[in-house]
Amino acid sequence: MTGAEPANVVELRHIVKEFPGVRALDDVDFSVSRGEIHALAGKNGAGKSTLMHILTGLYAPDSGEIFIRGQRYDRLNTAQAKAAGIAIVSQHAKYVPGLSIGENIFAGALPLGPLGFVDWTRMYREASERLERFGIGVDVRRRMEDTSVAERQMIEIARALFADASVIILDEPTAPLPKHDVARLFEFVRRQREAGASFIYISHYLEEIFEVSDRVTVMRNGRVTGSAAIGDITQPELIRLISGANVERYRRPPTTPGAPVLTLRRLSRPGHYADINLTFHAGEIVGLTGLEGSGPGSLVRGLFGLEELGRGEVAIDGKPFVAGSPISALRQRLAYLPRDRHGLGIVGIRSVRDNISLSILARLQSALGLIDTRKESALVKSYIDSLGIKTPSADTRVENLSGGNQQKVVVAKLAATEPRVLFLDEPTQGVDVQAKVEILRIVDDLSKRGVTVGVVSDELSELIDICDRIFVFYRGRVVREFRKGEEEITSVKLLAAIEGETAEAMS
Repeated sequence: MTGAEPANVVELRHIVKEFPGVRALDDVDFSVSRGEIHALAGKNGAGKSTLMHILTGLYAPDSGEIFIRGQRYDRLNTAQAKAAGIAIVSQHAKYVPGLSIGENIFAGALPLGPLGFVDWTRMYREASERLERFGIGVDVRRRMEDTSVAERQMIEIARALFADASVIILDEPTAPLPKHDVARLFEFVRRQREAGASFIYISHYLEEIFEVSDRVTVMRNGRVTGSAAIGDITQPELIRLISGANVERYRRPPTTPGAPVLTLRRLSRPGHYADINLTFHAGEIVGLTGLEGSGPGSLVRGLFGLEELGRGEVAIDGKPFVAGSPISALRQRLAYLPRDRHGLGIVGIRSVRDNISLSILARLQSALGLIDTRKESALVKSYIDSLGIKTPSADTRVENLSGGNQQKVVVAKLAATEPRVLFLDEPTQGVDVQAKVEILRIVDDLSKRGVTVGVVSDELSELIDICDRIFVFYRGRVVREFRKGEEEITSVKLLAAIEGETAEAMS
């Protein structure tokens, strides 16, 4: 190619893609400039993934044009997309477990010595030099799985840049990250942008779009509804483009707590939390928050039997609670919605029906020991209706639903066990704006039925909106309690407590 470099590294023009019964993309235009972070926003099912599948060569468009660095394509295959400089980094970085960072960087192209054997010294030296060029200082002899999620993502971005990627798609990269690692990842991405790399940033976290992006394009129902420089659009305007309407925050009014249900006394686990004394009441929503590793996540996973609980006393309705396994916890009417819904919450290849009824099969058995399908269908339908699960049918595979509806299926599965206590770990993570509101409304409805709800989250505005009380953990201890109705709870106050400031210093 001769002449000046085109202004847009990637340009998609009039892209149309149809699947049986649905037009997934309808005359879509999208472009990315050199040295730009371009956010792509929209609800689940808006067409973002389909558009990126076309850019990465997984799907062929029915019509339209693709331009990459000025080169025109009617369609791409995956090899062409990679050769043209398109790379993707998802929230779950891809690597070969058991191999070192250096081996993962050079996977498929290990440097060889004169006799045809791997030159390990050269490999580790070059891997270290390459990462240092991008400001990543890690021991390249460490196993990849021993690095943090943020480090793995930065290494994968760097690996893509080694391979001359000109546009890197970041697909929900911050979903599994604690706040401090989000800031670290963003700083890394900005440095690469300044060096000329371009990024397509896909996220449901609107505040992050405003923090890291230069431009944002919004999709809804397979069409582009708007595109603007990030300084020319407000968050309410962005929400309106995403949803087609003004989405109100769901705010739970102050409530009167019921009788004590769950009591924790002197719970301690060295290195995780110490001297935890908490009481949760019937119909109450209690928030638990703190820096990553400060204690609430480990405490809740311990109660559900996914980790060691440590020493202390736990009771539900005055009866001693014995932690040991998820099955034991469910039998004692304590349920848990995990942060990783794909790994621990749903069985993606099974139907909505199977997922909801999976944890209560014994209750659905007839006198002959067979599943009472009529009873099962009625129960599943009641949860699909009451939780607003959008699915073609109860027999649809859960993996084919949007993230928000997958999360509702997990909530339905847990609600079907009729828990007295339900803990939710980052319940709105990775779902769109409208689905977040719907999930918070479902949580509120469960509490109104008498369920005691605990929410572990670092989404401070959501905790403020939905919780009756919020406990802040710092270095394994509860350092502050905020009560709705007794004081104004703000994100600034919560953040100060999370970072270890005392109540006196905040007042």
